Amino acid sequence: MPPHTDDTNIMSTAHAPAAGQRGVALYRAHLSELVRLALPTMVQRGGVLTMSVVDTMMVGNYSAQELAYQAIGYVPFSFMLLFLLGGIMGQLVVTSNAFGAGDDTACGAAWRRGVPYAAALGLLGFVFCLFGGPILALTGQTAELAREGGKVSMVLGLAMPFVLITVAGGYFLEGIKRPVPGMVLMIAANLLNILANWLLVFGIGPFPEMGAVGSAVATAIVWTFQALIITLYIWHLRDRQRFGVRARVAAGWRAFWRGGARQRELGYAAGASMGTENAAFSIMQLMAGTMGALALGSYTIAFNVFAVSFMAAVGISTATAVRVGFYYGQRDRHQMEVAGWIGLGFNLAVMTVLGGLLMVVGEPIASIYGDNGELIVLAAGLIGFIGLVLPFDTAQTVVAGGLRGMGETWVPTGFHVISYFLIMLPLAWLFGLHWERGPQGLLEAFLIASLFSAAVISLRFRVLARRGGAGGLANPE
Repeated sequence: MPPHTDDTNIMSTAHAPAAGQRGVALYRAHLSELVRLALPTMVQRGGVLTMSVVDTMMVGNYSAQELAYQAIGYVPFSFMLLFLLGGIMGQLVVTSNAFGAGDDTACGAAWRRGVPYAAALGLLGFVFCLFGGPILALTGQTAELAREGGKVSMVLGLAMPFVLITVAGGYFLEGIKRPVPGMVLMIAANLLNILANWLLVFGIGPFPEMGAVGSAVATAIVWTFQALIITLYIWHLRDRQRFGVRARVAAGWRAFWRGGARQRELGYAAGASMGTENAAFSIMQLMAGTMGALALGSYTIAFNVFAVSFMAAVGISTATAVRVGFYYGQRDRHQMEVAGWIGLGFNLAVMTVLGGLLMVVGEPIASIYGDNGELIVLAAGLIGFIGLVLPFDTAQTVVAGGLRGMGETWVPTGFHVISYFLIMLPLAWLFGLHWERGPQGLLEAFLIASLFSAAVISLRFRVLARRGGAGGLANPE
């Protein structure tokens, strides 16, 4: 089957780059494609963190102490989740490469392999979260924080398999350039999350008053709903036969496992990269926990705001990975490189505007999380500083997405280890604890690490793109 021309689904021939197109017209066409793919993906990724924001707001307005339990309880869950989310990212790359090459049935095969793999990884994550309390105790948290945070972590663990199954379905749809269904589902999930939090945190009507644990129960309910709906949607696709959605992937588990080798290899590298970064930020949150409840609460609020903004960048990164991966599948080196740089430029423009906005409206945002005046003042200042960090940290995320799209595996992981473990954490200890600059010092270390990471990953993209991707292209154009 010949490679697709890029006029499928949400892309129209009016916006797709034409063969031989150069200059402004080429960049305009690429930008149009990116925006059409990125906007629903940004809404979907942003929706993930919007649910977290709702959780934090609900619990924060219920009790400042429960907010501390929730914040620390999320540490084991999010630490493991980021490793596992990266572990299934290979499905996105394999799907976009296959779609670009015109091998539609390979797209369905990637999903059929991805779902049981995601479920198995999710069960491992659940087992890890069962030990959230003892893990927190080992990090030096107080007995109360470890006990109550452990309860939150254990309930959140129930959601882990369903989060990964949902993401596996989303990766399939995004890889074939159909991100809108995932966006619609996420909007519905956010509405359900608001209702479930209201009922279970505050104990409305016949529902028990459960505080932070109630919010965790709401999270498990919402992700179970999403996993069921997106799986049913893909199973009943109108053109399911074209993509081999119901086709048998391989006979026997051994052949099934071998068939997903490339998918898992990409996932191992992405999982190590995302997990390394998240582990570093989990350690930062633990540092904030040793500074007291007020420091932990303000840092959590500021980072919550950052995380929502960051997930929009993850949407741009995903779209960039799909675009770069599509042209890598088509063996078109020039289009592949342009797709990556357009993704970076678009992200910088969006995040610079958003970062500037955060510098202005930090206090009103902080006020949403409760009425503690001292907490609001401290959190507002941290939110303003987050606006400065935002363009640089998200830049490295988008470029890393482009690297994954062209088949890169372990080099971005190495850069993340250097940036966040060898640069950020020592500086965080120095600024935040040793020099007693508090949570502000933690964010200053974050800024320095982000500047380094963005620079070296961008340089790597430039070098690899000129080669035609990982291993080069057999017939680069």
